[in-house]
Amino acid sequence: MIPGYPLPDELVLDGPTRKLCSAIVSGNLATVRLAVIAPGGFGKTALLDLLATAPGASHWRPGVRADLLLVDDAHLLGDKDFAELADQADCGLVVAARPRPRPTGLTALLGRLRGQIVLRPFDRDRVTACLHAILGVPPAPGVAELVHTQTGGVPGLVHRIAPHVGAGDIPRAAVEEFRFELDRLSPDALRALIATAVGAGEVELAALLGHPPADVLEEVRGTGLLAPDLLPLGATVVRTLVPADQRDAVFDQIADLRLARGGPLVDDALALLGAGAGGPSVAAVFEAAAAQAEPAVAVRLYAAAAAAGHQVDEVRQAEAEALSGAMDSALRRADALMAAAPTPAAARVAAAALAHRGQLARSAELYHWSGSALAAIGLAGTGRVDDARTALKADADEPPTLAAGAVTAMAHGVLDSLDESWPTALSTVVRAAEMLEPVGDTVLLPDSPAALSAIMAAHTGTTAIAEPLLDRAIAAGGALANRHHLLRAWIAMNHGAPANPPAGDLGPRDALFAVGLRVGTARRTSDLTALRRSWELACATFVRVPVDLFSLLPLGEFAVAAARLGDRERLAPHLAEAWDLLRRLGSPPLWSTMLHWHCLHAEIIADAPAKAEEHAKVLAGFAGFSAFHSALSAAAQSWREVLAGRIDAPKVESAARALHAAGMPWDAARLAGQAAIRTPDRTAMVGLLDCARVLQGSAAPAPAVEDRAGMVRLSERELQVAGLVLDGMTYKQVGDRLFISGKTVEHHMARMRSRLGATSRSDLLAQLRSLLGDRPGV
Repeated sequence: MIPGYPLPDELVLDGPTRKLCSAIVSGNLATVRLAVIAPGGFGKTALLDLLATAPGASHWRPGVRADLLLVDDAHLLGDKDFAELADQADCGLVVAARPRPRPTGLTALLGRLRGQIVLRPFDRDRVTACLHAILGVPPAPGVAELVHTQTGGVPGLVHRIAPHVGAGDIPRAAVEEFRFELDRLSPDALRALIATAVGAGEVELAALLGHPPADVLEEVRGTGLLAPDLLPLGATVVRTLVPADQRDAVFDQIADLRLARGGPLVDDALALLGAGAGGPSVAAVFEAAAAQAEPAVAVRLYAAAAAAGHQVDEVRQAEAEALSGAMDSALRRADALMAAAPTPAAARVAAAALAHRGQLARSAELYHWSGSALAAIGLAGTGRVDDARTALKADADEPPTLAAGAVTAMAHGVLDSLDESWPTALSTVVRAAEMLEPVGDTVLLPDSPAALSAIMAAHTGTTAIAEPLLDRAIAAGGALANRHHLLRAWIAMNHGAPANPPAGDLGPRDALFAVGLRVGTARRTSDLTALRRSWELACATFVRVPVDLFSLLPLGEFAVAAARLGDRERLAPHLAEAWDLLRRLGSPPLWSTMLHWHCLHAEIIADAPAKAEEHAKVLAGFAGFSAFHSALSAAAQSWREVLAGRIDAPKVESAARALHAAGMPWDAARLAGQAAIRTPDRTAMVGLLDCARVLQGSAAPAPAVEDRAGMVRLSERELQVAGLVLDGMTYKQVGDRLFISGKTVEHHMARMRSRLGATSRSDLLAQLRSLLGDRPGV
């Protein structure tokens, strides 16, 4: 409200305009000569009605004289009117007009005025104030945001739909407010309004109408729905009130113009899709744009084209679905195409989808049938090396594109990993990943070279090579984004860092790694409850995925967990399948070492020293292959001696440090810690414990900490023990975590009970909870 003056409902003024109008209405302003230029719906008439309450003010019409003349819709006046107004030099004058048309007389008249009142669209706060003024109560949550979005803040539109609008959408009653305006439009103006719903500009409108669209656009702007582009409310009005056949006729003409123009069509297609357009030419735009679009958008456009009755290229559609991550849909479509009319292109889509689902053998068969060199990866991964080498020759006639080069390098790298060339295999696959990076999101593959690099690196302790590749692959997104996240988390887990699998639905192959992460994390944190829960999930997962060369990492984690939980029988067939696969491949060191390492620990946990000895001997045979293999061999030997009670502290520490250098800090710390709690030599125990803490990344012991009363001091070790016990761990689990014996944990608890004066275990736990309450993370 202007102080002392009521404002029309549709008028909400900003501060400077409010002060100016207040001065005019109160008569405290000298002769006023102002312009008010704004499109329709911005409140020009309402403003003039307000100013008409000023002393001596009057709306102008021919022959009227007054102290303050208010001229509305000046853009519609003729030369005679402008001539009369030009003679009104001794009175106040406020002229309101739209930006166009701009007659010569109006231009001359505006040039003699001294200032301008600017009417702008409402912001969200002003929409809220206007709705409050119209409705008499504050608008419900979300209503002001909805109205502002739909109307663009145009005051007249806000005023018109306000009485009808609800919190969730624009109701039909509000849209019906504009039926009269649509009925009044000329046929050309209505066609132009429809065309603006899909972003048609003046060039397209001129081609559509057959003449310059300036006058027609002015007629359309009279509805208030074009300001300057079609507002969301306008699109709703067109979609709701204009018959579908009338809309589609215009949209099809616009589509023809865009097809004839050529060039990028994705934005045009999305505009047509958003407007609910249909028709043959529109469908053709959808398909043409789908070939240009990124996969997720292409899937939508192919579906829209098919829904409009267009015969789409279903192979391209299936490929887009696969690249967008919709593997099940892609597989169904490609499999149906193979059943109806098999083609190599359809086979390759189905093969990629099957690989993503963990069905590597079937995937390799389809790639082999289609003549793709990608068959070599799947064939090698399932033990068919000779067939893989034959399949690798299939790309001889392929054009030398980046994708073809990357596929060839990736396949060569996998094959090299199986024989004496294995030390250079990882670098070959890394080069394939870097080669593919510029086009990676457009190429449908069974697996990415970045993922294969990470798997091979995890098998050889060289994860630093794979980490930047995975980081770039994660940033690029694409159908393999979850796989890249999982492998990055796997590397983090082996380094002792938090490792969380990605959220959302995962295919069977990725689910195998995801549950492997849960199992591995629970094992490393001695969380027996989480391990049992994860183990049940693991058993439900590994039965869905046949063993292949690239799934041995989670299988190794499962082997240790099965031994820890005394449930090895369920995993035994799958482990046997893995060992058979490795034997058929010649027991390649690159792929065999980590499974032997995990199974060594499984046998140790299961108290099967003879079987553990077999794995240790194999690891010893690999010792000469690389520093990584030497580190695992030395660690295996140390484990054998530790378990036999023969603890050579310097030798254990050397083996543990070598493991740490090989990228396995948790395993390194565990070896040193377990040796420490088994040696009778206190000096050796202290040294090995220090070594374990350093290798695990533990901080040096902190000073003792006082309780809140300042009366009792507990050491940092006691606080660590207390925190883990309060977390629900058993003494044995606490000991495993801190590299001390369960008996030592019991002694710590007894000492704390004595020092705190606790009368019972429950009293001790209550006091510890109180003491540790301000120490999160202890």
